[in-house]
Amino acid sequence: MSSSQKDSIIKVDLGGRTVSVPKGGLYDRYRMDPNIEEIARDPRVSGVDFFRQLPKIKVDSPIGPTLTPNFYYSISTARITMLAPSSAIRSRLPGELKPLEIAPGLGLVSVMFFRYDVCDIDFYTEAAVGIAVKPARHGKLGFFDLVAGLKNEHLDSYVLSLPVSTEIAQVRGHDGYGFPKWVTGLDVEIDDDRTVARVANDAGGIDLALQAPTPKQSAHSSGDRVSSLTSYTQINGAWHSTLSQTNVLNAGTTRVPRDLRLKLGEGRMSDDLRSLRPMRTIQFDVMTEGQLALHMPVPTSVPRRIK
Repeated sequence: MSSSQKDSIIKVDLGGRTVSVPKGGLYDRYRMDPNIEEIARDPRVSGVDFFRQLPKIKVDSPIGPTLTPNFYYSISTARITMLAPSSAIRSRLPGELKPLEIAPGLGLVSVMFFRYDVCDIDFYTEAAVGIAVKPARHGKLGFFDLVAGLKNEHLDSYVLSLPVSTEIAQVRGHDGYGFPKWVTGLDVEIDDDRTVARVANDAGGIDLALQAPTPKQSAHSSGDRVSSLTSYTQINGAWHSTLSQTNVLNAGTTRVPRDLRLKLGEGRMSDDLRSLRPMRTIQFDVMTEGQLALHMPVPTSVPRRIK
């Protein structure tokens, strides 16, 4: 690391762990309590009305006292949804969770890529291998859960892999939320024409890589299309649920994409995806512009089940 790079970062304490963050960045200046008016002047941020309706509160957490939700003011995302055998999915799920099935014996798995350009904890990228699950406390409305999930309105998930590109994102996600996060080289580029991503493995080679045309985008006014995702994790042996709310601004979908190239290499993400034995890609969703509010996890009651 050069001296100029060293001068551009500072060390901060996060729940007893020391992490590096950009000097003069949003976390350095505001510690999760941002000046919304200043952020509204950032040319990368199209507006902040979504966040005005979500007041932050101070909570205790495994990473110490913090403010929630974590605000993401400008993001882009991509999600590949695939069919996989329920038997393979169940082999990777805790016994308390059940796969959301599209048909008897067929569940849904996904590979996701995220680019967070303006965020309370500064720029970072992220990728995930996840499983669509039935809500932990639910009746027999699986079909409606399925429709809502495929329309990106609401989805419940269990994540197997969640690599990130920065230390603060790893510590907050792993220690604070219970997610399987680690730091690695991770590039995500999403625009109106192409969606390209690359996740590096420990040796610097390819763990997972994506190249695809970006689906045609449709614009939405802020607040008109707000989707949600509930993720289940265990923290100190107790089940928690984490809610994220996405304010969709520009997004599009391709059904049964033909020009999508997903390359599996060697690494934790590829191993997790192979273990699910994906059979067919049925949907490719890309959001070139959006915003996100990520809430801290809360304890949740998950009934005991047998796989």
